[in-house]
Amino acid sequence: MNRFSFNEYPLLVYWELTRSCELACVHCRAEAMKRRHPDELSFKEIKYVLSELSEKPVHLIITGGDPILRPDIFQILEFSTSLNISTSITPAGTMRLDTDTLKRIKDTGVTSLGLSLDGSTPKLHDNLRKVDGSFLWTTKAIEESAKIGLPVQVNTMVTSETLSDIPEVFKLLHKWPIMRWALFFLIPTGRGASLNEITPEESEQFLSELYQMVRVAPFDIKTTEAHHFRRISLTQGKVKSQRIMGIRDGNGIMFISHTGDVYPSGFLPVKTGNVREEKALKIYQDSPIFEALRNPDNFEGKCGKCEFRYVCGGSRARAYAYSGDYLGSDPLCPYEPRIHQTQVSV
Repeated sequence: MNRFSFNEYPLLVYWELTRSCELACVHCRAEAMKRRHPDELSFKEIKYVLSELSEKPVHLIITGGDPILRPDIFQILEFSTSLNISTSITPAGTMRLDTDTLKRIKDTGVTSLGLSLDGSTPKLHDNLRKVDGSFLWTTKAIEESAKIGLPVQVNTMVTSETLSDIPEVFKLLHKWPIMRWALFFLIPTGRGASLNEITPEESEQFLSELYQMVRVAPFDIKTTEAHHFRRISLTQGKVKSQRIMGIRDGNGIMFISHTGDVYPSGFLPVKTGNVREEKALKIYQDSPIFEALRNPDNFEGKCGKCEFRYVCGGSRARAYAYSGDYLGSDPLCPYEPRIHQTQVSV
């Protein structure tokens, strides 16, 4: 168990610097709005937390809303990288993301840029983002980032509405030298509660097909909130990166909101503390919620019996969204555990 439990510090820290955004995405976890919240963390407060995080080898993902809408965003990025924190940023696909802005982002020393592409055509993508032109601005940003040498991760939402188009998105991504494709499986929270998840049977079939894509893709592929892809990868062959094993909501992941509230992930809205009142790493280490989430033997139902519980553990966010119990079973996974096995060999 210790091999797959990250007790000392999170590997990934997602920080929602603002909820302000000029898009109106139908699946937005943050329920973003145009105006910035008056109680957003100040630059001084952010510097304090970044200084603390720099004590550990975390990877920081600056997100939102649209973090580009903070007037001090480049100062924040520069301060973070000056502390040798591996830092990425996920801005919104708007007209603000022009060549000059991308160059300024690169000059701060960030590790990578995350951009969302939820359809293979302007109509499909823009229909989810609710702003005409987002597809064009996003694809241009991918192309410009390639030209200036800024690594890009493309994020795609997996819902019943997008599922049939995902193979076309996969084909489209071959146009650009991206470093990674991340597939985010819908959690019905925020505005995403209005969309439909794929069924467990569709999930199993799609993840099997995704494994075949992994074998031939010129870029890395990962899933978010579909941890059972690790089971499928292990049973069909092998996982390309052992580094992802065990990482899930609250275990290797921490989320900080625009007002400093700390959660096990952005999709699991269970507050564990606030960085204005307590150190972020101490919250991660000592919160009873984080401690429970790091031990899959605490999980209930078939997730707690599954031989893949240490490497997978299921989506704690989805369990919470459906049952109100973040230790419950992930309803998207149809696998029935072989309960005579204690754990899978990796």
